[in-house]
Amino acid sequence: MWMVLLSLVGGLVLLTVGGEWLVSGAARLAARFGVPALVIGLTVVAFGTSAPELMVTLSAAWEGGDAANLALGNVVGSNIFNVLLILGVCAMLAPLVVNISMVRVEIPLMIVASAVALWFGRDGVYSRLEGAILFAALLLYIWFTLTQARKASISQDAPADEHGPLWRQLLSILGGLVLLVLGAHWLVSGAVAVAELLGLSETIIGLTIVAAGTSLPEVAASVMATLRNERDIAVGNIVGSNLFNILAVLGGASLIAPHGIAAPASIIAFDGPVMLAVAVACLPIFFTGYRIDRWEGTVFFGYYIAYVAYLVLDASGHAALPLYSRAMLYFVVPLTVLTLLVSLWRVMHRRAGPA
Repeated sequence: MWMVLLSLVGGLVLLTVGGEWLVSGAARLAARFGVPALVIGLTVVAFGTSAPELMVTLSAAWEGGDAANLALGNVVGSNIFNVLLILGVCAMLAPLVVNISMVRVEIPLMIVASAVALWFGRDGVYSRLEGAILFAALLLYIWFTLTQARKASISQDAPADEHGPLWRQLLSILGGLVLLVLGAHWLVSGAVAVAELLGLSETIIGLTIVAAGTSLPEVAASVMATLRNERDIAVGNIVGSNLFNILAVLGGASLIAPHGIAAPASIIAFDGPVMLAVAVACLPIFFTGYRIDRWEGTVFFGYYIAYVAYLVLDASGHAALPLYSRAMLYFVVPLTVLTLLVSLWRVMHRRAGPA
C-alpha cells in the first residue's frame, strides 16, 4: 500500500515539476527567437505532451491483433478529454484569451481533421493509404506553422542574451517532457492499483483512469501555463495536441500497423461524433469575444463528467441509461446550444454598435 501511495504522490510531484520546467523553457525559447508563444504551444509543447499517446498507440499498432484495436479509442478519448476537461479546468482557473489566428486557422483545421478521421473509419479500418494522407497533412501543417513563425521572428528583434543560454532552455523543455511522461506513468499505475483495491471493474478503470492517463502531461502543462499567465501556451497546447493525435498518432499508427487500424463500430457511431462535436463546439465559444470565460469552462467540465457518466452507465448496462440519454439529448444539449447562440448574438451586436 505504501508503494501505491508513493507512486501517486511521486507522480503528482513529477507532473508539477515537469509542467513548470516545460512551460518556463518554452516561454523563454519563444522570447529568445521572437516567436509568438502560441506557435511554441501549438508545436513544441503540444507535440511533446502528446508523447504518451504516441507511444501507447504506436506500440499497440505494432503488436497488431487485439492490441491494435485500442489505438483509435486512445486518440478519440484523449481528444475529448483535452478539450472538455483540460480547457474547462484551465478556464475555470482563469479566463483564457484566444489568439484570433487560432480561430481562423487551427480550430477549423481541428474540425476538418476530426471529420476526415471519422469519415476514414466508416468502413471499419484505417488503411495505410489513409494513414499516409493524415501524416502528410501533419507535415504540411508544420511547414505552414514554421513559415508563419519565421515571418513573426523577422518582425520581432529579441536580444538572445537577455533570456539566458540556449542549452539551458532546451534542457528545461526536454527535462520537463521526461518528467511529465514518467509522472503520468507513476500516477496511472498508482491510480489503477487503488481502483483495483476498491473493487472497481477493469472496464470502468479503462474508461476513466487509463483513458485520462495519457493526457496527464497536457493537464500539467496547460494548468501550469494558465497559472503562469502564459495562456497562449495553455490553449495552443490543447489544440496542437488534438491535431497531433489525429494526424501523427492515428496517421502514424495506421502506417505501421500490419493490417491497418481497426475502427470499432461503437467508436464510429458514438465517441467519434462526440469528438467532432467537441471540436465544432470550440469555434463559437472561441469566437465569442476571443476568450473562454469561467462559465464556458464550467460547461466544458460538466460535459466531460456527463460523457464519463454515460460511458459507465453503458458499460454496466444500467437501467437508468435510456432516461439519462433522453435527458442529455432533449434538455442539456439544446440548452447549451441556445446559450452559445445568445452569447454569439450579443458579441456581434456589440461589435456592430450604434449606426
